[in-house]
Amino acid sequence: DVSPVVAGLIGATVLVVSVSVTVFVWTCCHQQAEKKHKTPPYKFIHMLKGISIYPETLSNKKKINRIRRDKNGTAREGGRGNLLVDAAESGLVGPDKALDGPPRVDQLPIKVDYGDELSPDQSLTPGGSKTSSPSSPGDDVMLGDLTFSVDYNFPKKALVVTIQEAHGLPVMDEHTQSSDPYIKMTILPDKRHRVKTRVLRKTLEPVFDETFTFYGIPYSQLQDLVLHFLVLSFDRFSRDDVIGEVMVPLAGVDPSTGKVQLTREILKRNIQKCISRGELQVSLSYQPVAQRMTVVVLKARHLPKMDITGLSDPYVKVNVYYGRKRIAKKKTHVKKCTLNPIFNESFIYDIPVDLLPDISIEFLVIDFDRTTKNEVVGRLILGAHSGSAAGAEHWRQVCDSPRKAVAKWHSLSEY
Repeated sequence: DVSPVVAGLIGATVLVVSVSVTVFVWTCCHQQAEKKHKTPPYKFIHMLKGISIYPETLSNKKKINRIRRDKNGTAREGGRGNLLVDAAESGLVGPDKALDGPPRVDQLPIKVDYGDELSPDQSLTPGGSKTSSPSSPGDDVMLGDLTFSVDYNFPKKALVVTIQEAHGLPVMDEHTQSSDPYIKMTILPDKRHRVKTRVLRKTLEPVFDETFTFYGIPYSQLQDLVLHFLVLSFDRFSRDDVIGEVMVPLAGVDPSTGKVQLTREILKRNIQKCISRGELQVSLSYQPVAQRMTVVVLKARHLPKMDITGLSDPYVKVNVYYGRKRIAKKKTHVKKCTLNPIFNESFIYDIPVDLLPDISIEFLVIDFDRTTKNEVVGRLILGAHSGSAAGAEHWRQVCDSPRKAVAKWHSLSEY
């Protein structure tokens, strides 16, 4: 026999547990139902010639789908990646991806027989291409046309942009007399949507036929948006060449009655040379006995705004060249949301005294971006290939004052 008190306690416990389980189950079902019917903002769907790819929303999480195409055009999963698509871009993943932090000290003996690398004066021209090619975009060179379409899905509040094809692109590769074009597209002014097509090899008449659907854009806001298409030619061994750009204000486009077909001339990229790229403070010291060069990246200031928040996520990439060959490269940590970062990171290199006249050190200040290719803010070169009087003077003081750390501010130049 159970006493009434114990029976009451057991009954009350069973009642509390039952109510708790019921509330928990109802809450989970309600959240699932809300999530199912809610369209996340700024999500896009990429249609690649009839193949649906559903990436994550534009957040810090990435989802990469690998698709392999047979010769007959059939797509299938698996295989080594021919196409990479993530939440913010589709197509070829950029070669430069910033790391959260490298080792702070690098010891690397100098050798003469390193593989060929591009020297600073080759790879870092202001126009963004490696060398000045006869086919580089100029004022009097025809850069071709871009054909695309714009549509709007009212039930889903989605902007649909189809990049169809380009015609008459200039030759960017002298060896093949062709180009490897692809297109980056950004919706201005927020730059919240950044996507790109796949790379088409060795063609001046690329047919992309890729559709990007952007959700969470009210129709009333279309008049304030501008589509920015950047046409580039991929280069496996260096920075991609910029062919030109197309700017399309949606204020003059009305997709309310259906798909709008547009063809626009590709124009030379408008780069504002007069904008300051900021300053970088670095310290160098050389120990002749140990034959060791210590490079300290101290801090930067007045960097240009690179993100929609009005800030940047800068880090510094340090490249060491012997003559025309790059022999070492390292990166600092990324400093989040700042235009005046403080790095205070040092790198040590073993350099014989007799090789100092042929050594140059390149500093690239880069804005880290999770959703697209990192963008170079500016550069500084000290040593044999220094392009400024201040840089040459700084290097001379380091060589003439052994065992003394020489720190100076330098203005960053266009990359």
